[in-house]
Amino acid sequence: MLIVQKYGGTSVGTLERIDNVANRVAKARDEGKDLVVVVSAMSGETNKLIEYAHYFTKHPAKKEMDMLLSSGERVTAALLSIALQAKGYEAVAMTGRQAGIVTDDLHTYARIESIDPTAMREAIDEGKIVIVAGFQGVNKEGRVTTLGRGGSDLTAVAIAGALHADQCEIYSDVDGIYTTDPRIEPKAKKLDTISYDEMLEMSSLGAKVLQNRSVELAKKLGVKLYARSSFSDNEGTLITEETNSMEEVLVSGVVLDKNQARVTLRGVTDRPGIAAEIFNKLAEANINVDMIIQNVGTDGSTNLGFTVPQSELDNAKNVMENFNHDIEGMDYDENVCKVSVVGVGMKSHSGVAAKAFSTLADNNINIQMISTSEIKVSMIIDEKYGELAVRSLHDAYELDK
Repeated sequence: MLIVQKYGGTSVGTLERIDNVANRVAKARDEGKDLVVVVSAMSGETNKLIEYAHYFTKHPAKKEMDMLLSSGERVTAALLSIALQAKGYEAVAMTGRQAGIVTDDLHTYARIESIDPTAMREAIDEGKIVIVAGFQGVNKEGRVTTLGRGGSDLTAVAIAGALHADQCEIYSDVDGIYTTDPRIEPKAKKLDTISYDEMLEMSSLGAKVLQNRSVELAKKLGVKLYARSSFSDNEGTLITEETNSMEEVLVSGVVLDKNQARVTLRGVTDRPGIAAEIFNKLAEANINVDMIIQNVGTDGSTNLGFTVPQSELDNAKNVMENFNHDIEGMDYDENVCKVSVVGVGMKSHSGVAAKAFSTLADNNINIQMISTSEIKVSMIIDEKYGELAVRSLHDAYELDK
């Protein structure tokens, strides 16, 4: 049985924790499993390296940043390999390049294009535990690239797909996927299974357990994903293909995302193509627009509202200033949040959205914007009501049952 395991920054945050991971890997090896282990940098290490670069300039070259940031994962991979060897296990540490990971040229946010698993396969056949530095690869010119925040999850899933592994286990400091954040709602329940699509929605809506690009890739490659804790032996949550039994569950989870800002454009010239021009410019600046709402035009103008991550608001303001001749005024609100209800059961049950709206109304929470898909309902509300909304919705859909 071939298992790919991935350990996040908190799981390898100290030498003692790396030793704990080594014991876990050794136990799986003793059970007769073949193993590829993907590791993140020790927690805080990537931020420290970014600070080092910013000592010299606020805008370091992305190629050099990739070279710099990739070192954090290499340190962890080497230390884990050393720890396993000290316990009497054959292990070999590999960089992204040595593991055969080839990416495109988009430095600091590269996408994996292919993996040549030959070197990993040879090491496995020799009875070695393979430790791979996550978050990195090389482009076709051989330059180091990194995959963006959470990129080690992506590395693990891609390797699992390339090696046709039996499963991919993502270890962090939480023991699975919950119906909502247990820090907000103590009655939150851990889910045994969840579909790729539900997990993808929850990840993109703000749930931090799994990076959404990795879930997307797992679905594409048919990789069975487990979200587990490196600090307990709990079963964790299986992320897999949708089954008929999943549709019997109306709602699987409630997600809160506080990293939201609302932009309102007043008096936008109401002419064909104006929305396309605005959103094309935002896309060119790599600004991720989420919800969009446009009023019916009157007297030759209309109002247009949309949301962006708070971290991208300043960038969005700069882009909007190019449209001064088409816009009378702009308002910005960072004191908003997005609360979302997710579940594949929505496809076959009516009334889910109505219940969400009436639940918030019962708690005197005003909804500013609404976005829906086949399996989710998202609402923008005042940030101060975010946690109340989560608890109320969790209770309304009886997710603690």
